[in-house]
Amino acid sequence: MFDIYLCIRDGHDLKFVLLAALICLLSSLTALALLRQAADSTGSARRRWWCMAGVSAGFGIWATHFVAMLGFAPGIVIGFESGLTLTSLIIPVVALSLSFGLLTESKGRFVLIGASALAALGIAAMHYTGMMAMEVPGVLRWKTGFLAASVIIAFLPLYPAFTLALEDRGLRGLLAATALLSASVVGLHFTGMTGMTIIPTRLHAIEQLISPREMASAVAGVSFLLVALSAISLVVSRRTAAAVALSERNFSFLVRGISDCAIYMLDLEGRVRNWNAGAQRLKGYAEDEVIGLHVSSFYTPEDREAALDRVALEAARSQGRYHGEGWRVRKDGSRFWAHVTMEPMLDDLGQPIAFAKITRDMTRFKEALDRTAEANRQRDAALGHMHQGLCLFGADEKLVLSNIRYLEMYGLAPDALRPGMSLSEVIRLSSLTRFAPHLIADRVRVAERAIRDNLATDAHSPILAEYPDGKVVSIATRPMPGGGWVSTFDDVTRQRESEAQIAHMAMHDGLTGLPNRTRFNLWIDEMLEQASRYGKRLGVAAIDLDRFKEINDTYGHSWGDVVLAELARRLGSALGEEEIAARLGGDEFGLAKLFDSDEQLAEFLRRIEPCFTQPVAHQGQELSFGASLGIAAYPHDGIDREALLNNADLAMYRAKAQIGERICYYEPGMDEIARARRQLANDLRLAVERDELVLLYQPQCHLRSGQLSGYEALVRWHHPLHGLVSPAEFIPIAEESGAILQIGEWVLAQACREAATWHSHHRVAVNVSPVQLVQQDLAPMVGRVLMETGLSASRLELEITESAIITDKVRALNNLRQLKELGVAIAMDDFGTGYSSLDTLHSFPFDKIKIDKSFLLESDQNEQARAIIRAVLALGSSLRIPVLAEGVETASQFELLISEGCEEAQGYFLGRPDRAPSLKSGSPDTVPKTRAEAFA
Repeated sequence: MFDIYLCIRDGHDLKFVLLAALICLLSSLTALALLRQAADSTGSARRRWWCMAGVSAGFGIWATHFVAMLGFAPGIVIGFESGLTLTSLIIPVVALSLSFGLLTESKGRFVLIGASALAALGIAAMHYTGMMAMEVPGVLRWKTGFLAASVIIAFLPLYPAFTLALEDRGLRGLLAATALLSASVVGLHFTGMTGMTIIPTRLHAIEQLISPREMASAVAGVSFLLVALSAISLVVSRRTAAAVALSERNFSFLVRGISDCAIYMLDLEGRVRNWNAGAQRLKGYAEDEVIGLHVSSFYTPEDREAALDRVALEAARSQGRYHGEGWRVRKDGSRFWAHVTMEPMLDDLGQPIAFAKITRDMTRFKEALDRTAEANRQRDAALGHMHQGLCLFGADEKLVLSNIRYLEMYGLAPDALRPGMSLSEVIRLSSLTRFAPHLIADRVRVAERAIRDNLATDAHSPILAEYPDGKVVSIATRPMPGGGWVSTFDDVTRQRESEAQIAHMAMHDGLTGLPNRTRFNLWIDEMLEQASRYGKRLGVAAIDLDRFKEINDTYGHSWGDVVLAELARRLGSALGEEEIAARLGGDEFGLAKLFDSDEQLAEFLRRIEPCFTQPVAHQGQELSFGASLGIAAYPHDGIDREALLNNADLAMYRAKAQIGERICYYEPGMDEIARARRQLANDLRLAVERDELVLLYQPQCHLRSGQLSGYEALVRWHHPLHGLVSPAEFIPIAEESGAILQIGEWVLAQACREAATWHSHHRVAVNVSPVQLVQQDLAPMVGRVLMETGLSASRLELEITESAIITDKVRALNNLRQLKELGVAIAMDDFGTGYSSLDTLHSFPFDKIKIDKSFLLESDQNEQARAIIRAVLALGSSLRIPVLAEGVETASQFELLISEGCEEAQGYFLGRPDRAPSLKSGSPDTVPKTRAEAFA
């Protein structure tokens, strides 16, 4: 130690020693202050600060060394070798920079030791390299002990110097660290200088030496400049740091004072680093509870399981910002809907060092959104389930919304219509699937005009849009308050089809598809107007099928329907323009044609006639039928529809009545005959009330004994104007008009009442009309008459024809069985004419068969008639059914019946119809005297 003191006193110029000490103190103070700034900084700023501290310390220590060398034995040092001098500068700069970097980038005791050792070695290397750069007139010799001691002396103060600089952040710690660092540099320098000996030698000339004066000026200037710049930087930095700290403190006060939202910082691992009042209020954690708590603690269990906290941190790190919403959990376990914003905090190099997070309680907003969403969902559901399409337009004619039904109706994709589209664009898109491309522009113009015109009216009646593919859409447009309108689109295609079908059904026959009577009448009215306007003629034909009833009775109504359908097909195929065929009901048809000449009408009838002459084949059977046609023509046969149809009917009845006549044209006399029949029908309805009907009784006799067997009651009409009207004339009229029911009941009651006055047990026979036979109340009516008149049922015989049974066989036979149960006898009248079916005799146990009088009338000249009489008598004998012959008018006919074994007969030869037997003198039990000789 004394040697070191002597070295300083005797070997150095004290002025340079003091200058070197001052440089060392200033540079050390500056370097340690910069080191502290580096420790307080992060990222690239930290690296800049410890590099600046290393440069300041390196330059200062290097300057201390060379200033002190300049004061060593003044005049001995001739110069400094430039290369080693520069190397001696670089060594401390690099060593001190690395040492300071190690101290600021890492922590720990061993880091301090390593950094101290590195700095000591750098200082020692600088010193001895600088000594080697010194040129003196001699050879340098070193004492190893002093050399080792110099390194140790340099190392020992550095550890506490660095510790004080980094851990004791006050001014005292900084000054103490500066003193220790300066002691390390000075101690190494003078210990090393003490261990050096110069052995004088001859100095060789060396070029490019730095003179001591130049070296002194350069070192002093650079050192003080560096120290000044470092000090200025440090001061500016401190002031900036103070301002930033003040700003951060103020901002911290502001953030901590915010209570409306949670603002806090997370480290890179997601742990809470600070906490504001808003966070405490929102989440319920106090600051001392939450610091260090991981952000996942605020997530729901299901979100933690899905690792959404890590997803948010990674998104903020990679994307620079994270926005999210979701349920978060408070300290007490309650949940709230949070809106979260998270951004990374970056250092100067752009690397994240933490995360700033803002959380807002959006529960009420979420509830409002949910209510709005629910309302929208319900609205969308309502719109989606509407059977109508809907489009809402604003006052600017831009689309606001549309529903899915509209898209389906017009074949559009789900995203085809967007809010904001113009009316014309919506119409254009909706027309793409309906119209050809070249028609769309015109379609848009027409539709726009129609909608605007509809909005301008007060009624706003629906618009019917008919499309080429057959679709029909009803468009209803209603204005909205404040402008705009809503249009609904209703697909009424099926409705229109149903209406058309209903209209078709209302105007057409369901079985044949032909126009019905209503449509036929309308068509005739239309054609009459045209005929009147253009001077044309209109022919109308009334058609009634022949033998159609036989097909129904023989094969059933389903076969009859086949015939009608086939006939309708034939008529439809035969029709031309301005012609019509209609089914008017049952087996009645109507035809009509607009024509100019008789030849055109005749040609029309020639085309139609084969439709009725060709049989219909069905299930191996040929169903033959015919037709009777009556023709009337406008204007000669009538000037209105009613007249034409009526006259055609008259002509048809004439054709039907004439044998071999299928087509008959109307003649004026037909109308007179029809009027006469109608007048008779009207008079007939009042005949019973006016007491114009009388009963005559024709006797029926046993041919072998001559005894009277009974009477047949025959009705006669004494018309006040026409006199006696034949039954053959008025009975058909009564049946057609329905008056036969009243007349029949009157006849039955009068006959039973008359027979009840007879003292014998003779029967009275009463004819039953086919119309009466199918009435449900026939048997009850007969029973009531028998009870009222007191006649025994066994004395009443009801005569029916087989054709009456065939009309409705099931109902007729049912009525006959009921009459049979009453005890009334049933006779088959007019046997041998009509059907004369053995099946009818088999279906019901008749009490008598009556041979039609036509056979007896022809029996004198016709052997076939006599053969039929014999056959019927034999049939009755075989079936054990009594047979009565009608129409006996001559003795030969009487003899024929006797010879053939007939048991009963009636006719003029045996007795004419006469007034009631009770009104005549004599007994009604015997044959009239005028014919008694026939039995002699």
